[in-house]
Amino acid sequence: MTTRATGALAGLRIIELGHIIGGPFCGHLFADHGADVIKIEPPGVGDPMRVWGGLYRGVGLYWSIIARGKRSVTLDLRRPEGQDALRELIRGADVLIENFRPGTLERWGLGYDHLREINPALVMVRISGYGQDGPYRDRAGFGSVAEAMSGFRHVSGEPGRPPVRVGVSLGDALAATQGFVGAVLALFARDRPGGTRTGQLVDVALYEAMWMYMESTLAEFTKLGHVREPSGSVLPGIAPSNVYPTADDEWVIIGANQDSVFARLAVAAGRPDWIADQSPYLTHLGRGSAQAALDGEISEWTSDQPTDALLKTLSEAGVPAGRIYTARDIAVDPHYAARGMVLDVPEPALDGETVPMPGVMPRLSDTPGTVTRGGPLLGEHTGEVLEPLLGAARLTELQATGVV
Repeated sequence: MTTRATGALAGLRIIELGHIIGGPFCGHLFADHGADVIKIEPPGVGDPMRVWGGLYRGVGLYWSIIARGKRSVTLDLRRPEGQDALRELIRGADVLIENFRPGTLERWGLGYDHLREINPALVMVRISGYGQDGPYRDRAGFGSVAEAMSGFRHVSGEPGRPPVRVGVSLGDALAATQGFVGAVLALFARDRPGGTRTGQLVDVALYEAMWMYMESTLAEFTKLGHVREPSGSVLPGIAPSNVYPTADDEWVIIGANQDSVFARLAVAAGRPDWIADQSPYLTHLGRGSAQAALDGEISEWTSDQPTDALLKTLSEAGVPAGRIYTARDIAVDPHYAARGMVLDVPEPALDGETVPMPGVMPRLSDTPGTVTRGGPLLGEHTGEVLEPLLGAARLTELQATGVV
């Protein structure tokens, strides 16, 4: 029997029908904070994430992270017997997470209108490319396409070059996080004193999850006639805030665009002329207008400084700055370690060998999340979850026919 974690969400039961990243990342956030997350996977093959990404001894290393703390139950949802078994699970569930193409669950008789008849208190999180309605509803949607539709890809990269993508699945993870937030809001509305006592639908579109972070790009177009363009490593008009070279052939980030911080940078760099009365850099607007020239002068200074010495000088001056980390830096960084942001977690598929992974966010003072094991083996918990609901004889029948 699996021991459930403690945490702020202990006592909640989450059914995860998701696959790849959108649905599973949402379930991962629930599991980190103590909810009992039951992941439904196709018999024999499981979630493709089991073998995606960097493989170590046949195990996808991202799988260990995105599936940590969950239980795995195999069910063939394309068959009526599997659908019936899921309905039994739904009766006792608080949240259902899914990221199928809209209409898929309806074809299986598992849409929200069907499931709320079984469990009126159910909160259902639906993550899709374009949402559950609207003219684009039925289009296939991936995170990369959603990033493009939100405008995010347009402002990414260097001027005059093709749009670039961030090296992680940002659109999927942000949508999953919004799904998690939406579910917690719906649970609060259901369970608070005087609450509804009923669940509701949480509809998350991948493109909308990206769009909400696009700042004032639309307002700038409608009110100013300005379309924000890709700008490389800077934000136009925000200076100095860029990457700068060092004598060690490394790069550091310096963010000193606020007036008081820029004054401290000028002193640290031995450039009091930058903040003299007639300096073009004295004000925020002036620095923005002369951004390229200012960045050039800062680069001349930093390029003569060894990285460690430069960062020490800036830290002592109270100027935000840091080196560009890689995984190699994170692995040995004492601050990551001190705050529990790198965990070594036993992975069942690796016979308990540990896998390093990010710690639990957000950090809660009184009900912190915990992680005790990586991703479950395929179908590892099918018996312990389904037998109490279906009975031993029925479970044996389903196993014999390949439904589980």
